Amino acid sequence: METRDTPRTSWWRGGRRRLLSATAAAVLLATGITALMIGLLRQTPAPPSAEPAHSSRTATSSPTPPADDAGHRPDTATTAMPSSPPTRLSIPAIDVKTSLERLGLDQHRAMQTPKDPARAGWFTPGPAPGAKGPAVLAGHVTWNQSRSVFFNLGRLHIGDHIYVDRKDGTTARFTVTRTEQYAKKQFPSLEVYRNINYAGLRLITCAGTYRDHRYADNIVVYARLDNLAK
Repeated sequence: METRDTPRTSWWRGGRRRLLSATAAAVLLATGITALMIGLLRQTPAPPSAEPAHSSRTATSSPTPPADDAGHRPDTATTAMPSSPPTRLSIPAIDVKTSLERLGLDQHRAMQTPKDPARAGWFTPGPAPGAKGPAVLAGHVTWNQSRSVFFNLGRLHIGDHIYVDRKDGTTARFTVTRTEQYAKKQFPSLEVYRNINYAGLRLITCAGTYRDHRYADNIVVYARLDNLAK
């Protein structure tokens, strides 16, 4: 019998209890959805074993901006766009073209997951792609034993481009700075969700061994805004 790899049974199932009991944060799968909604990205990442629950409309000021995913210290005045909701995602290197669902929090205060396995979703309590902060887009890797929108996410390499069309008519172009695979129990929440002074993007899905209706790992692709395309 086929089984669905819904986040509750695969991506993020293992972290739901931690999500409800923690206040600091760890994708889609180890602490802090409530603190997240209250602190809005005040170094409060969401659990990797649960849905991303990270939010930040504003970044804390700092004399020295934090280094980005590639180790650079970007000029904060020129590395972000005005906030505008994303509408479409395109990743040419892995042939992904998808409209975006809007993902909020469910009744258990865990992030909702895309209803359509062929579409990715934007976690709306967090920043919009292109705006300052780490925007989060999530998608299924498989569904009913078939490939889903982020099946090849782990194949992205440094330098690959990610395009996000936005409601204001602009397109934010991001460049991949690294792709990592983490065991859900060792997901680096702070690294993924920490406050940043530039426009970052995190794409998240499941990976690793599939057993008992869940995957053992998560894939996280880190990227940063590098250009605006009309």
